[in-house]
Amino acid sequence: MAMTSEMTGDRFRLSMLIYDTRYRSQTIQVVAMIGFMLLAAWLITNTVQNLSALGKPIDFSFLGEPASYDINQRLLEYTSRDTHLRASVLGLINTLLVAAMGCVTATIVGGMVGILRLSRNWLISRLMAIYVEGFRNVPVLLWIILVMALMIESLPAPRAFRGENATASLQVFDSVAITNRGVYIPEPLFSRGLGDVSVFGAFSISLDLIVFLAVLGAGIWAAAWVRKRADRIQDSTGVRPVTWWQRIGLIVIPPVIVLTALGFQLGLPALKGFNFAGGIYMRNSLIALWLALSLYTAAFIAETVRGGILAISKGQTEAAAALGLRPRRIMGLVILPQALRVIIPPLISQYLNLTKNSSLAIAVGYMDITGTLGGITMNQTGRELECILLLMLCYLALSLGISAVLNWYNERVKLKER
Repeated sequence: MAMTSEMTGDRFRLSMLIYDTRYRSQTIQVVAMIGFMLLAAWLITNTVQNLSALGKPIDFSFLGEPASYDINQRLLEYTSRDTHLRASVLGLINTLLVAAMGCVTATIVGGMVGILRLSRNWLISRLMAIYVEGFRNVPVLLWIILVMALMIESLPAPRAFRGENATASLQVFDSVAITNRGVYIPEPLFSRGLGDVSVFGAFSISLDLIVFLAVLGAGIWAAAWVRKRADRIQDSTGVRPVTWWQRIGLIVIPPVIVLTALGFQLGLPALKGFNFAGGIYMRNSLIALWLALSLYTAAFIAETVRGGILAISKGQTEAAAALGLRPRRIMGLVILPQALRVIIPPLISQYLNLTKNSSLAIAVGYMDITGTLGGITMNQTGRELECILLLMLCYLALSLGISAVLNWYNERVKLKER
């Protein structure tokens, strides 16, 4: 029987890579890695050779060819004569748009539902349970199609807003039009705007937006600094200064001044001809996808929030109540801050699921990255492998980006051992 060498003073021999426990695990890992790389190399080489034999070598030059199709929902200027690359970029922006809107909405709804499921009111807790079980146990594709069908069938057509005998009217002080073709909301306009700046000659970004976001970001940073300063004063003196009005002022007043200086005004939608003109147009496909993904993901987030709250010891609630805190303050100041350490890790998975589920947009005609690069572009050019590889790369980059941001936040809020 072979004996395992455990003596550190033995002279190294090749047989020790297998029989010595100090080297065996590394040897197995290296062999497995080499085998995997050889398999991957064989698959890639075989694929390239087969494509070349079919007269379809791997080539990404098709991205520079005219796309020759339209994109119905877009945030940047685009015509059908633009390239497939630009069409793919607009599809990626549409994916980012619905993912960002969905994550924010799902977090708000899921957090509220998760808390209400723990309510002592029997009716409220049961209604929230019905919502969670209903959405979790029905495929999200069916919810997307259902919301789309409800919008098309139940909402009024634009012609219903016309004339003295109109059967529909604008909402929110006559500024929002909700129709079966989509929703029209006011758009920001600037009478003294700074113009646009070109980025790589591919698209333009409004300088007004850049200035506004910069001022708003600076105000948020200043408000955070004021809060940290109040924390330091409280730690040293035991008395916390009143700073809420300073923080609100730093966040609100500078942006208002910037908007006033730029001549900010709202462009309202108006019925012209057979449809509305002006304002920001949100197609019913975007609304349906956004609402369905948000409500579906919110059901899973609600269970995550509920589990995180239940993970906190009941003694925390009792101790806070003994100090005279009201239930809302206990939840906001004691329970939720501790529960976040339990909620954040599974919350990452729900954000990733929502982002990847946005690829179902093709079911309602919303032109995201799957509908452009993985749909029309692939069908027109016949470059299946290249399009699928680029599509997988886009979703991989989105998923890793979301994970990186939330993992960074998780590191910030987790307990630090001393």
